[in-house]
Amino acid sequence: MASYLVTGGCGFIGVNLVSRLVAQGQRVRALDNLSLGTPQDLDPGAELIVGDIRDSAAVAKAAHGMEIVVHLAAHTRVVESVSDPQLNFEINAAGTLNVLRAAAAAGAQKFIFASTGGAIVGEQELPVHEGMVPCPKSPYGASKLAGEAYCSAFCGSFGLNTVALRFSNVYGTYSHHKGSVIAQLFKHLIDGEPLVIYGDGRQTRDFLYVNDLIDAVLLAAKANVPGQVFQIATGRETSLTDLVALMREVVGHQLNVQYQPPRAGEVFRNYASIAKARNVLGYEPRTSLREGLHLTWEWFSSRSDEPVLPHA
Repeated sequence: MASYLVTGGCGFIGVNLVSRLVAQGQRVRALDNLSLGTPQDLDPGAELIVGDIRDSAAVAKAAHGMEIVVHLAAHTRVVESVSDPQLNFEINAAGTLNVLRAAAAAGAQKFIFASTGGAIVGEQELPVHEGMVPCPKSPYGASKLAGEAYCSAFCGSFGLNTVALRFSNVYGTYSHHKGSVIAQLFKHLIDGEPLVIYGDGRQTRDFLYVNDLIDAVLLAAKANVPGQVFQIATGRETSLTDLVALMREVVGHQLNVQYQPPRAGEVFRNYASIAKARNVLGYEPRTSLREGLHLTWEWFSSRSDEPVLPHA
């Protein structure tokens, strides 16, 4: 049994990861400021410390005695990072530095950093891969790149075994508070509102089901790959037009889609090569987009107090 600290443990990915770790019999502690996540979603087998990663004392308390730190807590909305880059920096860059310092002081054996793919490399020839020169298009991408750099520095200067995982567009259960495209579309659908697409629908993303992401996190926790970076995705490019068509199949109903102008800071096309993660970590995504959407829709439907559209 290992001891895990999961920052952002009450958030979308955190809740799913904590549940998996508890089911494996691991000792799990979650640190969350509850600005978005809710403690009711956290597995009761985990310990919760309410605190903010910008508070170095709270982070030090949470990291004490923990062997593996999975740092998920972040300010993740690209558009909001454009409107408030200072807040984004304080959480994603300075906050990550706090967590790294606490992990090193606590003698943690492994530090896993939740980074991002497309936001770091910007508009480049696809697929995105680890060898690309970073060129962030948004303050969010810049802050995650800073986090990766600090991970590399703590590995080189302090011997902390860090690994950065560049997540693609993750979706799935417990994502009700997220601003990601699939979560937003399902929420609008349940609320009886039009589905809003920013752009003409030709823009693409690499959609990864949360359980497959957790597989990658657990593989990284076991691997000895200090200082390395991995793209964690499916390797498949899906346009938003095709995504909406799949959603229509899943819910079994015509969808009301509205198109609005593209938003600043967002890349037009994005999907990633997972060759390195496959070869080094043994990572392999298992969930098709259709299956993942079905599971996600079932979850959103079960959480709704209102009647929802029928399943396909």
